[in-house]
Parts: sequence; C-alpha cells; structure tokens
Amino acid sequence: MFVHKTVLLDEAIEGLRIKEDGIYVDCTLGGAGHSEQIAKRLTTGHLYAFDQDEAAIAFAKEKLEPFQDKVTIIKSNFKHLKEELFSRGIHKVDGILFDLGVSSPQLDTPERGFSYQYDAPLDMRMDQNQELSAFTIVNTWPYEKLVKIFFQYGEEKFSKQIARKIELARKKKTIQTTGELTEIIKEAVPSAARRKGGHPAKRIFQAIRIAVNDELSAFESAVGQAIELLAPEGRICVITFHSLEDRICKLAFRKAASQAEIPRNIPIIPNEMLPEIKIITKKPIVPSEKEIEENRRARSAKLRIAEKIKK
Repeated sequence: MFVHKTVLLDEAIEGLRIKEDGIYVDCTLGGAGHSEQIAKRLTTGHLYAFDQDEAAIAFAKEKLEPFQDKVTIIKSNFKHLKEELFSRGIHKVDGILFDLGVSSPQLDTPERGFSYQYDAPLDMRMDQNQELSAFTIVNTWPYEKLVKIFFQYGEEKFSKQIARKIELARKKKTIQTTGELTEIIKEAVPSAARRKGGHPAKRIFQAIRIAVNDELSAFESAVGQAIELLAPEGRICVITFHSLEDRICKLAFRKAASQAEIPRNIPIIPNEMLPEIKIITKKPIVPSEKEIEENRRARSAKLRIAEKIKK
C-alpha cells in the first residue's frame, strides 16, 4: 500500500503561485501529493512530473488519472531535467518543485532495504533497474571509500570504526541484509554513544542511500538547471530533509541571487551581470508543531523559495 504524507504541502503550493495556464515541474513525484494539488489548479496549463521509482509512478498514475490530459509523468532522474524537457519542446517553465530525500513508502516497504528498522536485503535503489545497490557498496567498496561516504554523507564521527568493522565482517561472510549491517554498526559504536543521539545506524544508512542514488550531485546539477529553466517571475520551491541538501540549495540560491562585480563607469548594467533570482525566503519555512505531531518525518523539513528576476 503506497501511503505518503506530503510535507509542507500548503506552503509549497502557495510558494509556487500557480497560474492556471502555466507550465510546472514536480521533480519528485513520489506519492503525487504536490502534483495533485498543482494539477487541480491548472486549466490550459501542464505539469511535468519526474520519478525513478516504478512503484511510485504506478501509484501516481492512478491518483492523477482525473488530470491525465494535464500531466506528463517522466521516468527519469531529475538530473536530466533540461534534457527531458527540451526533448518535449519545453524550454521555459513557471514553477519547479523539489521534495527531496527518501519517501515514506520507500522507508515503509521492507524489501526495498532503505530502513534499519526492518531486516531485508541490502538494496536502497530508488531506480530499481540500476546496477549499484547498498549490497555492492557494503561488500565491495574499500575501507577508505566507506569512511569517506560515512563522514561526508552521514556526518558520522565513528566513520572509521564502523568502516573497519564492516571490512572485518565481510571477510568472514558476505553481508546480506539490513539487519546484519545494523548489528555490525551497533558493535562499532561505543556503548555511551549508542545511548544518545538516536539510532546508531541512522547516519550510516543515510550515507549509503545517498551514495547508491548519487543524490547530492544529482540535486546540485538539477537545481542549477531548474534556475535556468524558470521563466521571468517563475518560482522554484525546494523542500529538504537534512543539512547536506539544504546547504546545496542555500548556496545555489545565494550564487544565483548575487550580482557580478560591476566595472566602474558602465552606464547600463548588462543583463548577464544582473542576479538571476531573488530569494523569497530569507529563512527557510519549517513545519508547524501540529504537522510534526501528525508526521514525524516532517520534523527536519525546510522549504526555500526563490523567484526568477524579470530582466
């Protein structure tokens, strides 16, 4: 059963300022919560929605069936944003949405291997047709590479100890399941640290998932493309769930909102030297206490909004 609670739904939809004849992109279709709300507001406009997950796409097609003439679902990673839209004759859009991270249904489907709360095969692939999986990373990547992803993507201070334990364990036998990996992580983390700061496997599972799906570099590429694709006064809304994604978004917005250094004695500033966007949210929008009570996943969410400047 594909049940998905959409985070910061009203705030993101309001942030997009949807025009009924506009062209919009949902880069993270998921449970189609945002896509449904966008499609409802369109008359002659159109929505293009991206996802890699076949289960999500199947569910979304059913949910969006009443709007099928207004919605095109694209099975692709959003790092191919421009390529996929250009191939469909779309070069400018009025709004783009990202709702990043792993979805609730992915976490809650044990066989997908995203969660340390279930014992399941090591997988974590958002695109189930790709070759690289969590199994490959855990069992074949060298110690140094494991340390690097645990530290960079998981911000895990016990990265070396955990990587060493994994290396020793896999010499004895192949690590097959999330349960086996979780026990290895627990053994590597000092008992005092295990008693505070949440589940000891949380950051390692996040790091492996990011590496499997190349999430950060894909988003870094996609957010730049999204800014380029916006029509004047078009908006981009980005919902993140951890500091690494949020930092990429914040830096991309800040760079696009900065004006190039202007040489003296230039009477008219060339368009290419003007900022591309203005940042609408000086501080990110966060969920209300009520939303967090109803959906624990929302507690770390942040929404940032920017608008393309009319040059």
